[in-house]
Amino acid sequence: MQYLWDTSILLHYIRQSEKYEYLLRQYSFFKPGNQIFLSIITMGEIQSLAYQLNWGGERRKQLQQFVERISILELYEEIVNAYAQIDAYSQGKLIGKPLPFGLSARNMGKNDIWLAATANVFDLTFITTDLDFEHLNGVYLSLIRA
Repeated sequence: MQYLWDTSILLHYIRQSEKYEYLLRQYSFFKPGNQIFLSIITMGEIQSLAYQLNWGGERRKQLQQFVERISILELYEEIVNAYAQIDAYSQGKLIGKPLPFGLSARNMGKNDIWLAATANVFDLTFITTDLDFEHLNGVYLSLIRA
């Protein structure tokens, strides 16, 4: 399986948290045939956190070693188009594709929309701890919420 990790999952990896250990057992991220991707957006978010939390050299080194083993996905025009559709859909304003009955418009963080658009364009399973993506599951992406 091919996964796009949300920043929250990367943070659990860096911390080697119990949640990460559970996810590793559950999804075998590094098993042959599986592949992990990060968005350039996640790289910006995690580097910002590193500055804000004053990460030391060891934690930054751990991040760098991980990043060297996986693929970082850049933004390009097809992702920009998916971003626009997902944002309009989330606001309940995408003509011809209304939100399901009972769901109201929701404001997503702009970085979250970029991540969802990236998962959509590359057809990656998006894994997150964030509830903000639920309305996109099965519509724009395949979602695992940990």
